[in-house]
Amino acid sequence: MITNEQILEALRGVEDPELHKSVVELNMVRNIQIDGTKVSLDVILTIQGCPLKVKIQEDVENAIKALGATEVDVRFGSMTDQERAALTAKLRGGQPAAGAISPLLSKESGVSFIAITSGKGGVGKSTVTVNLATALARLGKRVGIIDADIYGFSVPDMMGIDQRPTVIDNVVLPVQRYGVKVISMGFFVEDNSPVIWRGPMLGKMLRNFFSEIHWGDLDYLLLDLPPGTGDVALDVHQMIPQSKEIVVTTPHATAAFVAARAGSMAIKTGHEILGVVENMSYLECDECGHKQSIFGKGGGEKLAQELNTEILAQIPLGQPDYDLNDPNSAPSVYEEDSKIGSIYMDLARSIIKKS
Repeated sequence: MITNEQILEALRGVEDPELHKSVVELNMVRNIQIDGTKVSLDVILTIQGCPLKVKIQEDVENAIKALGATEVDVRFGSMTDQERAALTAKLRGGQPAAGAISPLLSKESGVSFIAITSGKGGVGKSTVTVNLATALARLGKRVGIIDADIYGFSVPDMMGIDQRPTVIDNVVLPVQRYGVKVISMGFFVEDNSPVIWRGPMLGKMLRNFFSEIHWGDLDYLLLDLPPGTGDVALDVHQMIPQSKEIVVTTPHATAAFVAARAGSMAIKTGHEILGVVENMSYLECDECGHKQSIFGKGGGEKLAQELNTEILAQIPLGQPDYDLNDPNSAPSVYEEDSKIGSIYMDLARSIIKKS
């Protein structure tokens, strides 16, 4: 006969999809009733209308049926204000109140910050960010992305994210996709509306991305910076003096010339440049393997020489295999075993060695 202890032990492997903690640890499982092979129980959600309720129900039912149950009745409720406040305090775990500077930014946090920058738009900086982050996660690292390109946010769309962060008593939970935690201005505007803000507001929003987000434990936090050397890039350099940088360019001479300014800004503000990623380096024929230099040659190498660093990767033109009807695919994320995906895996390994 199935016992309460067996059920609780089985449900320890079921996580809340947003908090990424066991539903048992979060005290969400209550009122277990057993009648032979029939089981009923209450699952108390953090908030009413939890968008991932169906996922939780499926995971709970599957875990209990694996014990031999023939029927599982899951009833849902929601936490009281007091329970939610206690959970919020537990989540913060010493994290500062809203508006304060997060200890995540301290040198003792153990987080490696990597800013992805470029001199101009359209060189694939955000593509490099999401695929490097995904590759690091595939290698077992705990990874987050801040889409700091506040005017030109694109990370949620590129990663196929169609949900918004959950907010529990002013604690914002980043959306997780491909094992990467993501926060973006795109989550807080309606219908792809433009952001019309001046510099001080941009800096405040960026600080909120640190102080009001429950990041949990991270190994790497990647920042997708806006192109150029504007207010947000300067704020990042001042806010995170320990961050390192990857400069993205195409092989075109002008793109590399402009990217040198972003690299020079990093050097002048005392930031280490990890290297250069040359995107759109060539177009490779699928049939014969011939490589054609669509956007010229040598830009990445020249930029690396100017910045006294190295080329970390040369990434060809390509497009991920994206199926609009497949929830596991995304417009800009390459499969691990694809040709370009394997280049990003090598890039991630080299970053791990350097950081």
